[in-house]
Amino acid sequence: MTIPGARTAVDWLVSVAPDPDACRREWERNPLGVALLPAGRRWDVLILPGELGRPTLDVFRLLLGRPGPVLADSGDCRVGFFAPAGTASRWLGTGVRGAGRGSWIVVPYPGRATGGVRWLVIPDGEGTLTDPAVLELAMHEAVAGVPAKAGRTS
Repeated sequence: MTIPGARTAVDWLVSVAPDPDACRREWERNPLGVALLPAGRRWDVLILPGELGRPTLDVFRLLLGRPGPVLADSGDCRVGFFAPAGTASRWLGTGVRGAGRGSWIVVPYPGRATGGVRWLVIPDGEGTLTDPAVLELAMHEAVAGVPAKAGRTS
């Protein structure tokens, strides 16, 4: 199955690789459908524990629109929000890990199923990233239970 925008998402993602053409060739041939890409060039990843990450994504979608790219591991134990480069070094938050310059992220090929990480929000290919201040707001709202409250009609 091909996801609309997958090609532009691939182009955007491999642009951070040391050798984008070699990365693309390897990624497209790799039966696992994953690549190891360096964080800190165009984006950092803020990694939330799953019990906070999924509700945060729900709040984001419900109240704030579409975030930047979002990854989850196979068991939803961790959810990673792509944020502007440099965010990881400035982020202060209990339980949130940052992957920035010097870190590498396992990234699935857009639109291809893998046994490990998967896209919850595929990159749009335009470079849209999650604003860290808005992510923090969504996290606070998630902790307060906004998605559960939003569906109630009391």
